[in-house]
Amino acid sequence: MTTCILQMRNAFFCQLGIGIFANALLLVFHILLFLLEHRPKATDLTIGHLALIHLVMLLTMGIMATDIFGSQNFWDDIECKAVLYLYRLMRGLSICTTCLLSVLQAITLSPRSSCLAKFKHKCSHHNPCVFLFLWVFNMSVSVRFIISTISTPNVTSDYLMLVTESCSFWPLSYLLRYVFSTLVTFRDVSFVGLMALSSGYMVVLLNRHKRQFQHLHSTILSPKASPGKRATQTILLLMSFFVVMYFLDCVVSSYSGMLWNNDPVRLCVHMLVGNGYATISPLVLISTEKRIIKFLTSMWGKE
Repeated sequence: MTTCILQMRNAFFCQLGIGIFANALLLVFHILLFLLEHRPKATDLTIGHLALIHLVMLLTMGIMATDIFGSQNFWDDIECKAVLYLYRLMRGLSICTTCLLSVLQAITLSPRSSCLAKFKHKCSHHNPCVFLFLWVFNMSVSVRFIISTISTPNVTSDYLMLVTESCSFWPLSYLLRYVFSTLVTFRDVSFVGLMALSSGYMVVLLNRHKRQFQHLHSTILSPKASPGKRATQTILLLMSFFVVMYFLDCVVSSYSGMLWNNDPVRLCVHMLVGNGYATISPLVLISTEKRIIKFLTSMWGKE
């Protein structure tokens, strides 16, 4: 193993460890919050769901990494299909749940005169139904990875794209490739577009609140940002980072698809980029959530 690949492998496993720990912490906190809190925020369940998705995604990526970096145990077709299908399913759910989080925060921030205000009290009741729809939809879209994933044969072939040491992608027929590409494009464009609209709406509302605040010179008003504003700024930061990582991942994926080769450096770069959002997002949410900080401080004080 060359020095470059070794360094990238170490960076990847470091990223993986940080992401797994942060998402596990975020998930445990929101489970306790759901069990103990009488009136959780509208976004709490969605953030917990996102943490679960990213935790499973990173754990699955860790399993794949053991085979990418030369495991002695080769997987069969069923193991390859199961691992890669689960990973791609989690990636799709990550996009959809991030979009849902942005929309919920936009609804929460919207004024009473807005048409979105009527959804404020319905959000928490309809969340489980939305989650079920997202799971069923993404399970259907990700079926392509069950069809195209095979255990890497002993013979070499120019038509195979190596994913791990044991697993490869076999090119689909034109019809299936067109159908699944259309579904994936529809999902990504729809949810990323909705995410951009809700984020833009929140930016407009924040600017409006800022202008209104500037016209008020009363000393009674606190200069500190309200909890709702801080939460909105956190969500906007997440959305911005997600969009950057999403398009960067699209560029790397397109480049890999054009090459259609088995370059280990390409695989390492793709993994680092692909897991960037799942690793950074829980750190952002933890660092900006006072309830988690208080919880950690109290736990640390007891020890």
